[in-house]
Amino acid sequence: MSVRTQPRNPLASNLQLFSEEGPKPSARTAQVLRRYALEDLAKRDLSATITRLSQVYESDPNRELQYSIAELAYIAGKRAEDRDRSEAMSYFSTSLLYAYDYLFDQQQAETLNPYDPQFRGVCDLYNQSLESTLRLVQADGNLRPGMQGTVQTVGHRCTFDIVLYSSGWHAEDFDNFKFVSDYQIAGLRNHYHTYGLGVPIIAERRSHQGETGAEKFYPDKLTFPLTAFLKINRRPNEVGLRNSADDASTPQFVLELHDPLDRQMLTVGETRVPLESDLTTPLAYFLNQPDFEIEKVSTTGLFTPGEVERLQGLYMLEPFDPNKMPVVMVHGLWSSPVTWMEMFNDLRSDPFVREHYQFWFYLYPTGQPFWISASQMRRDLKAMRRVVDPTATQVALDQTVLVGHSMGGLVSKLQSIDSGNQFWATMSDRPFGELRADPELKRELEQAFYFQPNPSVRRVVTIGTPHRGSKLANDVTQWVGNNLIRMPMKLVTRRQALLTNNPGYFRPDAPLQIRTSIDSLDPDSVLLHKLRSAEPGPWVRFHNIAGRQTSSGLRQWFSKDGDGVVSLESARLDGLPNVASQLVVEADHLGVHRHPQSVLEVRRILMEQLVELKRFPLPETDVQMASAQLTEGESHSHATQQSPPITPSLKQRY
Repeated sequence: MSVRTQPRNPLASNLQLFSEEGPKPSARTAQVLRRYALEDLAKRDLSATITRLSQVYESDPNRELQYSIAELAYIAGKRAEDRDRSEAMSYFSTSLLYAYDYLFDQQQAETLNPYDPQFRGVCDLYNQSLESTLRLVQADGNLRPGMQGTVQTVGHRCTFDIVLYSSGWHAEDFDNFKFVSDYQIAGLRNHYHTYGLGVPIIAERRSHQGETGAEKFYPDKLTFPLTAFLKINRRPNEVGLRNSADDASTPQFVLELHDPLDRQMLTVGETRVPLESDLTTPLAYFLNQPDFEIEKVSTTGLFTPGEVERLQGLYMLEPFDPNKMPVVMVHGLWSSPVTWMEMFNDLRSDPFVREHYQFWFYLYPTGQPFWISASQMRRDLKAMRRVVDPTATQVALDQTVLVGHSMGGLVSKLQSIDSGNQFWATMSDRPFGELRADPELKRELEQAFYFQPNPSVRRVVTIGTPHRGSKLANDVTQWVGNNLIRMPMKLVTRRQALLTNNPGYFRPDAPLQIRTSIDSLDPDSVLLHKLRSAEPGPWVRFHNIAGRQTSSGLRQWFSKDGDGVVSLESARLDGLPNVASQLVVEADHLGVHRHPQSVLEVRRILMEQLVELKRFPLPETDVQMASAQLTEGESHSHATQQSPPITPSLKQRY
């Protein structure tokens, strides 16, 4: 992400905003000036020209004049903003008022032509005049919901209230804002920007006293999208600017801040208006902050996992909504939640997905064995539920979808199965109760090896997951891992104490000797074998995506027939009775979860859940699209060499 030398401005070309000659009227406005013999005056005195056109408009109101006055006022504001901010404010406000009247004057509603290029031009004039006005107001003091601002128009000094419209964010969350137009994105492939009215902004959240519930899961310095829209209320039949001292003629302004995740449309009078919005730039800004060192967490979490414990847990990047189903994304080895931002950016842009799902991210230290991380995730999911739903009445939370990449797929899968006694049997042939250890350690071991499927998890999506281990965990990498990965000293000493206090208790091949995540992914790992045959909750459905790369490279040393790290054989999800789909995409291990086919497959899975829950009446076109994607997913089920069965109810609904 980078700061633009000049803010993005759709008027720049048409009005020659950044040319050496300075801003100039468009060809259409030049024609209006010629029509009223004002060309020469416009070159000498733009202010007098605007006054003359306003007088003409009072006696002969028409859209061409409205547009020309708005455009000339905007040009005058751009010329004045560096030398006289008060004068610039007056011009920008004038442009804003005439553009607003052009769009919403009910007396001329029958002449509004949305097919005229001028219509989009006046939308741009409204947006850019509002943005320029807000920049000047912001320079005089912070703008926050609940406060009042002031703008100077021709003949009036107007105050305006600032009102936040959001189901999840509150006025105390709002710290400051920046303009989307100031930034250029380079790190995310897709940029989701919708067109309409309003100014997309990046709202910066601040932590505050009294945070409760889900607010505890918001990361520091989180940013979120908002759209600023200035609503202008007038007396009936009052249009344009009137240089009257009568306070009753003063237009009433309200600056509305809308959350585009809540709404994409608003109503002005009798007109439905699409909001201009940008979902991607605020996300990129958050990820790009200098003190947001999440990329360092990837390396720290692998080589010194103890240092990441304070950061471990669930994170929410959008307001918690008890009516939306959670999609929890779990990263893999030597990674962090940042790895999901491509998929998150794509999925959240879909209004159908956005309406029914909320996205959370799980961060854990990847240097430790995956079953320890899985145990900690079970603990954190339970703690989250107690915090956000203490009465256990929010049914949407019982339709949770877990999406795990690489080792994160194993961590996710362990949330959905019943351990029975088979996991502990890999450690010892003797009863767990005979183990001699301090109470805290014994409780942690019990949680790691004895567990039941999470009743709230309905689907598990594994992507590029080494279900049968990976040759990445060979003798060389295990030696490197054991010498470079520094487990917390507490764990090392406790492991030794277990062996000392329980002579002859543990099996010779007990996974107690496995110290790191790399060791735990050894294809010969007995725990991986048990995980493949463990009984899942009967309510859980599994979906699997595997990668296959054709190019050669260093990673091919680990896997010649898969994604370069995980072989296709290991990536297959077999042996479970409720595997709903498997798909192979042409991608390497680092890109399989970012691949467009993988994103579409996860979207299809989410849509499938909505259909089965009968919560989502799909339009006919979307039924066809989902059906086509489902068919393609079946035809690409190379991992099992056969199409997994589709439930009759789903077939019938499609």
